[in-house]
Amino acid sequence: MSVLVQREAAAIHEEWLGQALSTRPADRPAAEAAITGLYDLIGLAPPRFHWVSSPAVAVATLPPGVRPRPSEAVERLPDWPLPPRFRAAVNALCREIDSRLTPAQRSVDQVIRQRVRLSLTRSAANVLLMQLTAAHGAPAQLGSSWYGTQCVSWVAHYDALRRIGGVELPPGPAGRLGLWAAAARSCGWWWPREGVCVVSERPTAVHTEPWGDAGEVRPHHADGPAVRYADGWEVHAWHGTPVPPWVINDPGAGRISREPDAEVRRCAIERVGWGHFVDRAALRLVADAPDPGNPGARLRLYDLRADTRVLFVVNGSVERDGTRRRHGLTVPGFLTDPVEAAAWTYGLTAEQYSLLARRT
Repeated sequence: MSVLVQREAAAIHEEWLGQALSTRPADRPAAEAAITGLYDLIGLAPPRFHWVSSPAVAVATLPPGVRPRPSEAVERLPDWPLPPRFRAAVNALCREIDSRLTPAQRSVDQVIRQRVRLSLTRSAANVLLMQLTAAHGAPAQLGSSWYGTQCVSWVAHYDALRRIGGVELPPGPAGRLGLWAAAARSCGWWWPREGVCVVSERPTAVHTEPWGDAGEVRPHHADGPAVRYADGWEVHAWHGTPVPPWVINDPGAGRISREPDAEVRRCAIERVGWGHFVDRAALRLVADAPDPGNPGARLRLYDLRADTRVLFVVNGSVERDGTRRRHGLTVPGFLTDPVEAAAWTYGLTAEQYSLLARRT
């Protein structure tokens, strides 16, 4: 595959990633026109639009005079009547476009699927689903879900096929793809009901960091919320993991020690630094030893709680910036030997771990 195709695929990926993470105010006329066109595709009259400031209030509010239906509660979103109809329309469009690909275009298609679609899907799962999960208190999914139907990844895929794969579409499928693209470019998530469509504004701030080898990103901000909306609703994240605000804003040693969630505790400790946490929390050193799996480094085992100890280790592999990451691993409180504790994290015996050429 030519370098030019790969470069163009990378450029289209960046363009659509920018759309997915856009913090611009919604273009409400464009969004309503596109969504009205999509309602028409499935044989419905234009809906009444209800704009909300963030996903947090999107499914909790409706326009005056509209009564919520129990079947359209947020936790029952997969069973709402309209999303499957929109999904069926998308599936039909994708099949129609795929059937038009020549053998040469199928070769380009594979590159686009990897460089554009898969990468955007991963980034959307990292950044966008985190918001929906936080807003609705239940895990949100992509795949064949309503959120997958709205994900920019499949739209970007077929947009790229047209622009660099030479795929020409007749007015019918081109128009349908254009409606989905216009909706993706002009607003945040939307929730369709018959007669009423709730549409969310975009966030006012989104902070990410590179994650992966194909241009993927994940949410991260060390100095504030990773995602923030105009109404003040916000989500904090540490290197891709959603965390309570205190992890970013006030990660004191005492609060960290009392935190029951191991992932949240790990993020908070990384936020302040393992060395700082060990000093501030006055953890008792149980034992230390040279790391046989990482020459030159030492393993240090500390008491954390009654039944838990933390093993302070240095990564065997070098980070992108040339440094080695220092971090802690929680291990059972019955372990007293640092080497045995390191081996436990790999499911090995201390003797087996000692024979490792190098830990990574």
